[in-house]
Amino acid sequence: MKDGVNGVALGVFIFFFLAVTVMGFLAARWRRAADEHTLDEWGLGGRSFGTWVTWFLLGGDLYTAYTFVAVPAAVYAAGAAGFFAVPYTILVYPLIFTFLPRLWSVSHRHGYVTTSDFVRGRFGSKGLSLAVAVTGILATMPYIALQLVGIQAVLDVMGVGGGASSNAFVKDLPLLIAFGVLAAYTYSSGLRAPALIAFVKDTLIYIVIAVAIIYIPIKLGGFDEIFKAASAKYTAAGAGGLVPAEAGQWTYATLALGSALALFMYPHSVTATLSGRSREVIRRNTTILPLYSLMLGLLALLGFMAIAAGVKVTNGQLAIPQLFEDMFPDWFAGVAFAAIGIGALVPAAIMSIAAANLFTRNIYKDFINPDATPRQETRVSKLVSLLVKVGALVFVLTMDKTVAINFQLLGGIWILQTFPSLVGGLFTRWFHRWALLGGWAVGMLYGTIAAYGVASPTQKHFGGSAKEIPGIGEIGYIGLTAFVLNAAVAVVLTFALRAFKAPDGVDETSPGDYTADAGDAGVETELPPATAEASH
Repeated sequence: MKDGVNGVALGVFIFFFLAVTVMGFLAARWRRAADEHTLDEWGLGGRSFGTWVTWFLLGGDLYTAYTFVAVPAAVYAAGAAGFFAVPYTILVYPLIFTFLPRLWSVSHRHGYVTTSDFVRGRFGSKGLSLAVAVTGILATMPYIALQLVGIQAVLDVMGVGGGASSNAFVKDLPLLIAFGVLAAYTYSSGLRAPALIAFVKDTLIYIVIAVAIIYIPIKLGGFDEIFKAASAKYTAAGAGGLVPAEAGQWTYATLALGSALALFMYPHSVTATLSGRSREVIRRNTTILPLYSLMLGLLALLGFMAIAAGVKVTNGQLAIPQLFEDMFPDWFAGVAFAAIGIGALVPAAIMSIAAANLFTRNIYKDFINPDATPRQETRVSKLVSLLVKVGALVFVLTMDKTVAINFQLLGGIWILQTFPSLVGGLFTRWFHRWALLGGWAVGMLYGTIAAYGVASPTQKHFGGSAKEIPGIGEIGYIGLTAFVLNAAVAVVLTFALRAFKAPDGVDETSPGDYTADAGDAGVETELPPATAEASH
């Protein structure tokens, strides 16, 4: 580990940070609509993005600084078990091919901005819509915090902030500056800012991984030596070498499956999806997004390289930044750090916009000010996006980093409980709205209580996301168990409520809405004027 501030790396990092900051503010003028004071414009980029912009936006949204830091860090600490992220991103794309185009179509037809908008329209239930909105906001908050943790990890390795400074303000000043810039250009440019910056972010990440996967093994004597060093470490630690122990296979499989089901339930994933200009854009993206899975597999190998390079850190999240610091020339280490830093800004911006849209459309407008104008909605959403980022910043500055990670794991358990309402609703109207609400409540309650009972070496509660599966006896992902309970309760209650002829909500959608495209008759006439204009 190098002592002091790495001036060259810091200079390169600042250059790229300033470049994307300028791009963030200029994005407000990119494809500007006649009326920019609507959520369609500020929160969805006018629903005007084509295939490549959407691809970069979704990639920037899903493959975050936390991914860049945490996936190889998991491999560094736990071996092949850390690779669970690779199969889950492979599983997710055939899954979303079946339902994302339907969600885009019905949302375009009715002007839906959030998943909760769709749930309210499909099931005629503001209560169920509120449950989905609150879950989305709660699950997103720690995710934003983890992006700031990623920036902080890079700053620590460069010798800026963090460290042993006794002055808390000086220690956290670089992170505060990064937060201020993020908040300012998100407020000004909305979704257009991360969409434009995502080009830079993904290009840098692909360059860094391509160089790392060739350059670092050459310096370490080849992959054979890397795998030998990693195997020796895991064997000495009693982990059984590179392959996970048999006892961990259920955990691995259920975590991969549960994570795949949950990924596109997150509000930021849906926000990026709804920004596409046509149904075909979404279908194409589900077929080319797997390119990121290839990148993710190569990225995970960096965890083995960190072991072979003799990287020693007390916080596993610093392993990969420290590997770059140790192995790369200073100037290219700066490029790598910039890739991680910008990789935090893009998803953090999209996440804050998505959470703000949920609050504005499904809490503020539905329950506080039903007569809010589009301009009022946009103003509220901008302000809430700032508050969300402030909350994430406070979370990072006042709590231990492991707490942020564990709450993000809890968020994954929670967000999976919206799957029956969203994906189920896209294919069938059979479920009763009250049954879905009951299933959601059971899944949330079980998932939270089960996660609360998991301890770790550093935490008494919320120490992980795996626990014994009732009735099976194997250790598995809590979120998937909660989801199964959720779905079972929803099915049983639906039979019971239909038997008692409980009143059903009004479905404002029709079968044709789920296959409609931007050019289909009747679509544009039902959209706000600014949206209809931007979609051409």
